Amino acid sequence: MVDLSKLDKWALGKCIDHSVLPKNTNEDDIRKGCREAVKYNCAAFYSATPYWTPVVADELKGSDVLPATGIDFPFGASPSIIKAHETELAVKLGCRAVDIVANVGALRDKKHGVVLGELKDFKAAAGGALTKCILDVCFLTDDEIAAGCKLIAEAGIDYAKTSTGQFEGPTMEQFLLMRRTLEGTGIKLKVAGVKFPRPQNAYAFLLAGADLIGTRAAVPIIEALDQMREIGLVPAYKP
Repeated sequence: MVDLSKLDKWALGKCIDHSVLPKNTNEDDIRKGCREAVKYNCAAFYSATPYWTPVVADELKGSDVLPATGIDFPFGASPSIIKAHETELAVKLGCRAVDIVANVGALRDKKHGVVLGELKDFKAAAGGALTKCILDVCFLTDDEIAAGCKLIAEAGIDYAKTSTGQFEGPTMEQFLLMRRTLEGTGIKLKVAGVKFPRPQNAYAFLLAGADLIGTRAAVPIIEALDQMREIGLVPAYKP
């Protein structure tokens, strides 16, 4: 669990995966986002597809911010062989972290063998890159969320992630269900799709046990740290 009392703004950056997701995105948007990620010491910078990975890798060269991308974003409905190939391509182009979107339809149909097979193929294709699986919990029942988390753990994925950020984000109840289900497994938790007001909600998820926040709003979230301390939501700084 992140101890916010030990973090200043610079250290807090490593709790944030910054992103620029598609909506008329161009190269200038991607490069600007990468520069923000470096300036604020973020853990990673994400584009929505490997198309942008060469640009991201170029812009992040010489920094410790991980080039990253989504796999089969945002629906997760492609066959496993396509997802694995996209993952291999992303890593070849320079990605050091990859987030796959789980096959929601298969999970809802209780085709757990299909989901597990896809996740194992993804893990193998990622090689040494950091792996994260997105469940998009807004489409799932509590039982389906728990089942998805158990499959993530069985496949050895590094992180379970709540959402793509393209649809409805997670409730606190859904996040806590994921945390309880994965307790003791070593699988970390990433929250994306944080609802407005983003700074307050992002800090609430970190306080609740999230290891990472994935967001397009990294800058305002990090800049809000002093204000969150002033109002008592975040504990005082004790280096």
